[in-house]
Amino acid sequence: MKAMILAAGRGERMRPLTDERPKPLLDVGGRSLLEWHLAALARAGIRDVVINHAWLGERIVEALGDGHRHGVRIEYSAESEGALETAGGIIQALPMLGSDPFLVINGDIWTDFDFSRLPVLDEQALGSLVLVPNPSQHPRGDFSLIARDGSGFDILADPLRLEAEDAPPRYTFSGIAVYRPEFFAGFPPGRRPLLPLLRAAAASGRLRGRLYQGLWFDIGTPERLRELDERLASGATG
Repeated sequence: MKAMILAAGRGERMRPLTDERPKPLLDVGGRSLLEWHLAALARAGIRDVVINHAWLGERIVEALGDGHRHGVRIEYSAESEGALETAGGIIQALPMLGSDPFLVINGDIWTDFDFSRLPVLDEQALGSLVLVPNPSQHPRGDFSLIARDGSGFDILADPLRLEAEDAPPRYTFSGIAVYRPEFFAGFPPGRRPLLPLLRAAAASGRLRGRLYQGLWFDIGTPERLRELDERLASGATG
């Protein structure tokens, strides 16, 4: 399986930290967010990685090179400074990602999720999202999980179906997902957000989900970055 790390965002809420450094290159616990991801992918045996970039993207290429120091092989998908949003960035990188299902990870999260335990897509599924309990900054969540056999809400059922409208949101999308290339087929190049595509696939019953209750942090503000850095330094990440 190949992996794509989304690293093209400007990181406006992280300014001034991101004025001279791309957000995914910010350090936490002694290494950059991107380096944490690459180490986790290498441990899981995922060696082929695509990283998109826009704002100060040359800094990412300079820092990571071809990936050999991190036990992976990196290809880069360069975008214009305005970036293409999430789906647009993935669509541009599709030729690099191949014909098999691939993993996508937001570059601005930190997690101890084990990428060797990714879901296997059933024949009808276009993708599967990893969901997490709602963090304090996002209390309403994004999606609900229900058992596919219609027996009711069951977070242990596997695989699970994501419901966009039929149930109230319960969990937050972690920024970790597996997609088939067909999920993005037929869309022209250009800026395109991901959420409308996810909701459409969920409404058609072709999107799965899994709840992860381990460590996960969305690095959306300097305060959250500092908090995680302090937790990692103290060993208190729980």
